[in-house]
Amino acid sequence: MMPMTPMSEVDLDLARQVLVERPIGDLLDEHPYIENLFAAVRLETDEPGRTVVEVLDDHPEEYFGDYGLTKASFAETIVAFVQKVSARDEQPLDAIRRLTLLPGHDKSGVAERHGLTIEAGQVTCIVGPTGAGKSRLLEDIECLAQGDTPTGRSVLLDSRLPTDDQRFRLGHRLVAQLTQNMNFVIDLPAREFIVLHARSRGAEQPEAIADEVIACANDLAGEPFDPGVALTQLSGGQSRALMIADTALISASPVILIDEIENAGIDRRRALDLLVGHDKIVLMSTHDPILALLGDRRVVIRNGGIADVIDTSPAERANLAFLSQMDEFLASLRQRIRRGDRFEDDLRASWLG
Repeated sequence: MMPMTPMSEVDLDLARQVLVERPIGDLLDEHPYIENLFAAVRLETDEPGRTVVEVLDDHPEEYFGDYGLTKASFAETIVAFVQKVSARDEQPLDAIRRLTLLPGHDKSGVAERHGLTIEAGQVTCIVGPTGAGKSRLLEDIECLAQGDTPTGRSVLLDSRLPTDDQRFRLGHRLVAQLTQNMNFVIDLPAREFIVLHARSRGAEQPEAIADEVIACANDLAGEPFDPGVALTQLSGGQSRALMIADTALISASPVILIDEIENAGIDRRRALDLLVGHDKIVLMSTHDPILALLGDRRVVIRNGGIADVIDTSPAERANLAFLSQMDEFLASLRQRIRRGDRFEDDLRASWLG
């Protein structure tokens, strides 16, 4: 996605160069994906000798307000994109094979008895009642905590302390997070957005990769979507499916954090298989018993601390098969609801039969 970046986080010298000093033609030659940003708000870039500021000055502030932007926020987005891609070019993202979470303490200050180690290609589920501290655990990992969060936990990467650059770099981050609410700032068509992302990652065939991402997202989504549909027109499930496919196939982040995927209206098993198949380290907060048993282990959170770490047993795997059958039956009923069917047949007999 394309979040607005505060100017305090943007290199001001770079901002001056991008917005004021460089002809827009030179800028687009070096960073062709930026053209999609201009197209999203219908700004012309056919006068290559002009600067970005000159192009922006052709339009009043109200023009950008129609797109939910300000002139300044649009300019910051351009600079932030150039900055992030430049950071990628200078510092390739590290390949992480193991993440270790060292114990801290719970909300009462009682020391945790359990830590956690996750290998690439594994799924760890975070379970516990609402408010127990599941999101706090994910946040500790997202910021690569070093005893500097309320829990006192620390994170190791491949058995080593993360460097300041790994923790605070503004470019490609080691940890990607898929939250319950997926909001897009720029209203591009879905495929154009993915092409833009693929280009920003330096993909050799961004168009082909975008087609693969869209096809994969439609395989995950309960309701397929057209590649030309605007991002803001996607349903919650479609948005989540698109971001999961994008994360698996394009994003270089080796650690993926997922918050309650069960509410996304997507094929949960396929989503996890996709991420694990691309050697991601996956942690997922969930209340769903099927997702919990699909994981390699589950971390039980109570009062803000890790109360237990349970490896998924063979007996639980056997129960997973039964739960999956129940889930498929309920999914067929949801399809009937969508079609407008009546439910006057004997559902109990259908299930038992």
